[in-house]
Amino acid sequence: MTVRVICPRNKKMKNPLEGVKVIDFTRVLSGPYCTMMLADMGADIIKIERPKTGDDSRSFGPLIAGESGYFISVNRGKKSVVLDLKTDAAKAAVKKLCLTSDVLVENFRPGAMKKLGLDYESLKELNPRLIFCSITGYGQDGPVSQYAGYDVIAQAVGGMMSITGYPDTPPTRVGTSIADVLSGMFAAYGIVSALHGRQTSGQGARIDISMVDSVMAVLENAVVRYGVSGKTPERIGSKHPSLCPFDIYEAKDGYIAIAAGNDSLWREFATAIKREDIIFKKEFETNELRCHNEKKLKKIIEDYTRAHAIKDLLNNLNKHGIPCGPVNDIARAVRHSQVLHRNMIVELDQKKIGKIKVAGTPVKITGLDDKNFSPAPLLGEHTDEVLAKL
Repeated sequence: MTVRVICPRNKKMKNPLEGVKVIDFTRVLSGPYCTMMLADMGADIIKIERPKTGDDSRSFGPLIAGESGYFISVNRGKKSVVLDLKTDAAKAAVKKLCLTSDVLVENFRPGAMKKLGLDYESLKELNPRLIFCSITGYGQDGPVSQYAGYDVIAQAVGGMMSITGYPDTPPTRVGTSIADVLSGMFAAYGIVSALHGRQTSGQGARIDISMVDSVMAVLENAVVRYGVSGKTPERIGSKHPSLCPFDIYEAKDGYIAIAAGNDSLWREFATAIKREDIIFKKEFETNELRCHNEKKLKKIIEDYTRAHAIKDLLNNLNKHGIPCGPVNDIARAVRHSQVLHRNMIVELDQKKIGKIKVAGTPVKITGLDDKNFSPAPLLGEHTDEVLAKL
C-alpha cells in the first residue's frame, strides 16, 4: 500500500519533518531504510559511521566506480560523519549532538549502546526530549533477544517463509529483504508518532522495533485463520487462501495476475472471457465453492488466457472493470508508464558516479518534491561540517 496525503492547493508547504534532527547509528538496511524515509520528509540525518569502512553496505554490490549502489539506494539525503566510538572524544561528540537532536536510531544488538554509555537511560538525562529508537532481530527483551537477526532469519522465525512458495517446493524467502524494510517502516512510523506525542507531553520516548514482530504484523489473515481453524496455513503459490479467482494465469506471452474478489466481479469476469455458462454452475456459484473447486476453475480460465496475448487480455479485462495486471520482471516494472508518471524511479546526482537511478518515495504530499533528492554521502563527507558546530 502507498500513502497519498492531499493538502490544500496553492499553498507552499515546507517539508513535514523540516527542523527534525536525527542521529543515525544504523547500517545495512533496516535502520537506513527508516532514516531514508525520514530524510525524504525533510529530516536532517547525521549518519555516524566507523572509520575506513563505514556502513557495512558500502562494500555491497553492485559497485560503480568503487561506490556501492546498494548503499546509495537507501542512504540518500543524509550526512556522513566518521567517529571512532572506541574513543572518549567520539562518545563526547555524540553526547553533544544529542543535546540538540530530536531522534537517535540504532540497530546494534541489545546492550551494545549501553556498553558505549550511549543508551537511552544515559542520553535522556542529557536531553529528556530525545526519542531513541532501536531495531533488532528479536527486540530488546525476551528469551532469544540476544540472538543475531538477519532478514532471512526473521522471515523464517516469523512464519512468512512457511506460506511463501508452492506446496511442492521448500519454504521460500520473499524476493526482497522484506523483514528489513518492514522493520524500517515501522520504526519510521513509531518515530513520527513519538514526535507528535512529544508536542503534548514534552517528553521523548523509547521505541523498540523487532524484525520478527514486523513480519508477524503483516501476515494478513494467516494468524487469524490458524486461530479460528487450528489448521496451519500452508504454501499455496500465488492464489489467495479465501478468494477465487485470485491468482496468476499463463498467457500466450507470459503471465497475468487476475483478482475477481467478489461475486459481482466473478460474474463480470466470466462474461469477459465469454464463459457466461459457468456463472451459475453449482460448483462455482459462491466464492467458497470456487475456492473448493479452484483447480478446475483455473484450467477453464487458462484455456482462455493461454490463447491471448497479455496486452489483449489487459484491454479486455480492464474494459470490464476486472482487477488485473501483467507479471512484470524488474526491467518492465521500472519502465511502466504509471511507475514513471508517479516518479517512482528518480535520479540522484552521485559524486564519483554521476547520475544513478533508484526507487522514489511512495508518499505523495501536495507541495512536497518527490522527484529531486540529495545524493547519498561519501564516507565522512560531512564530518568537519557537523563537528564544527558542536
